[in-house]
Amino acid sequence: MNDSSPNGRSSARPQVVMASANPDKVAEIALLMHDVFDILPRPAEIPDVVEDADTLEGNARLKAVAISDATSMPAIADDTGLEIDHLDGAPGVHTARFAGENATYADNVAKTLAVLRGVPEAERTARFRTVALLRYPDGSELLSHGVVEGRISLHIAGDSGFGYDPIFIPNETRNLTFAQMDPITKQAISHRGRAFRGLRNLLQ
Repeated sequence: MNDSSPNGRSSARPQVVMASANPDKVAEIALLMHDVFDILPRPAEIPDVVEDADTLEGNARLKAVAISDATSMPAIADDTGLEIDHLDGAPGVHTARFAGENATYADNVAKTLAVLRGVPEAERTARFRTVALLRYPDGSELLSHGVVEGRISLHIAGDSGFGYDPIFIPNETRNLTFAQMDPITKQAISHRGRAFRGLRNLLQ
């Protein structure tokens, strides 16, 4: 990185606040960005942000702006959507609450398999899309997108990862779900890995 940016930011590793309170997402982001930032946890006293934007970018921005404004520090956020072609791109921005507002990972996986019951494997194509956003207190921001193409499996497989990982098979692995991979292997091809590597490139 350069010694300074046009905004006068130092080349010393900066501190940023994590906008997400989801421990699984925090762990993945920290794995990808630990050598770029000193990552601070989201302050517990900051209330949950209502994610009511109609795009992933909009939801990521809502979270990052709220945390940056509350802490007067840079904030890093992401939002991820699963787009299933047979469902015309659903659940999309509603991925985390596909099975309801208080849905668990297992609830969402079960609903996905239920609505795709009987759909041939060749017609279960899908993709994960992530938007990674870094927001500064002066209102400037960096934005990066990551996408991985794949399909929804017929059955749950694997016990690693989180969310829809046990039923998403990326094209690069042919038959392994994300939940059957170790974290490093997953991040090499995942939507979140691609989005945050893109963010790293923008910072450089």
